[in-house]
Amino acid sequence: MLTVVILTRDEERHIARAIGSVTGIAERIFVADSGSTDRTVTIAEALGAEVRFNPWRNYATQFNWALDQLPQDTEWVLRLDADEIVTPELAREIGAQLAGLGADIDGAWVSRRMTFLGRPIRWGGVFPVRVLRLFRHGRGRCEDRWMDEHVLVSGPTADFSGEIVDDNLNSLTWWTAKHNAYASREVVDLLNLRYRFMTHETVADLRGGKQAEVKRWIKEHLYARLPGGSRAFIYFVYRYFIRLGFLDGREGTAFHVMQGFWYRFLVDAKLFEVERHMQRHGSDAPAAIKAVLGIDVTPDRNR
Repeated sequence: MLTVVILTRDEERHIARAIGSVTGIAERIFVADSGSTDRTVTIAEALGAEVRFNPWRNYATQFNWALDQLPQDTEWVLRLDADEIVTPELAREIGAQLAGLGADIDGAWVSRRMTFLGRPIRWGGVFPVRVLRLFRHGRGRCEDRWMDEHVLVSGPTADFSGEIVDDNLNSLTWWTAKHNAYASREVVDLLNLRYRFMTHETVADLRGGKQAEVKRWIKEHLYARLPGGSRAFIYFVYRYFIRLGFLDGREGTAFHVMQGFWYRFLVDAKLFEVERHMQRHGSDAPAAIKAVLGIDVTPDRNR
């Protein structure tokens, strides 16, 4: 009844834990690997997962590719990152309620929390975040974006109270490298918001009223219009002082400074760098993105 889709590359620290959290509720576990050089594939296959390789472009294209590989009789899909776990409470909720959802229900929202440097982040107004991770196969697809992708469904949805926990065990050096790459990808989406050189898909919808939809609307219609650089500082002050992020302790301070300020300022600095290249060289956004960020945003004709 339920297929869990996990995207991997060098996730031997996490993959067994992720699979173990869903073995009691998943009929099938599908792992889309983009070229792991560690024991990720061996571990996943030993735990009963089906593993297939596909070269990486971005999360959205990889996840949608994985959906296209699933059998037609697939009923429900759960999107799970390799460094995430489904809590026992959510697993029980899925096991007890998923089969009973009406045929008109396209998906279900769950809560997602994060642990940083071993400490659960509870303040700052960022967690738990409501995310649509469960959906009927054939009725949901990942947004065509380079960063902060959400699953889109068109029909009614249900709400589950259980949680998914993001608990990455890698080092802070790994985290900063990952977010450096994230910043480049987010610049692509910000430039596309301005210049519309690609299809623009978004969950932003005030009428829907869901947390992810409202947050995306605020980000695209309010935050994106604030002056670059200063908006990162404003956002950090809001999170750390107004929403009491300082109560998350030393680990939380590191998280809110790095994810709430450093990362957001890095995005703005890279955005400035790309647009300056456009002005100096008279190039369009895709050409500047490739020259400065090394990302080719032209359509992949092989997909």
